[in-house]
Amino acid sequence: MTDQSPSYHYQVIGRALQVIDAEGPALTLEALARRMNMSPAHFQRVFSQWVGVSPKRYQQYLTLGHARRLLAERHTLLGTALETGLSGTGRLHDLFLTWEAMSPGDYARGGAGLTIRWGWYESPFGPALVMATEKGICGMGFADEVGAEAAWQDLARRWPRADYLEDRAAILPLVEAAFGGRATPLHLIGAPFQIKVWEALLAIPTGHVTTYADIASAIGHPRAHRAVGTAVGRNPISFLIPCHRALRRDGGLGGYHWGLPRKRAMLAWEAARTEL
Repeated sequence: MTDQSPSYHYQVIGRALQVIDAEGPALTLEALARRMNMSPAHFQRVFSQWVGVSPKRYQQYLTLGHARRLLAERHTLLGTALETGLSGTGRLHDLFLTWEAMSPGDYARGGAGLTIRWGWYESPFGPALVMATEKGICGMGFADEVGAEAAWQDLARRWPRADYLEDRAAILPLVEAAFGGRATPLHLIGAPFQIKVWEALLAIPTGHVTTYADIASAIGHPRAHRAVGTAVGRNPISFLIPCHRALRRDGGLGGYHWGLPRKRAMLAWEAARTEL
């Protein structure tokens, strides 16, 4: 794996996350590079290639207060966003995602009759498992926290009657489009309430956040905070359906199915890009 690999970059940042969380943003470039077993110049180059900003600038996005700052400065009110057509008829304005939802009857059959192709790929957030039907990406998970086998079982058991076919080459164009910000079709396979929540998540612009309470209000169930939180956690298409942009009302990160370091990294990655 070369220094240009997105997964290599994430592994470096993943280790740096732990150090920054423990010691705070005052840690110098030299000290942080030494912890990563790199020279300061090499370490800064890896960071700059990954997000286009210096490690010091990036550290500001990884502090525990970053989520609260996002909530204060980039809080999207989903009711307004949906009413004004921010997400259009299924298109996220900055990632050009389109989606089709499976009918409730088809979902109830547990994926019977579906062929789901899958493969492992490098991503900016570590090894990514991607699954897709003929209509688009239906699953995306990350292995760093739980391991490859657990990640595969996690997604596959959601549609237990589907036929699974490992076919990395067939899905590769979808994966490249997804992480390259190009037109990417999604196939939402879930219960009707879950799909309503996932559609609301798709209205949150990159670099912005919302709250679980806002999502509940936007879908017409203002008291269903807990059910909304469960549906957010059951989102099968991580990163593309941006459940990492949902925070608690007090600015806390809340949970994240694939690990809180992944959620912090995604928020930081997006915020740094949108503020260049």
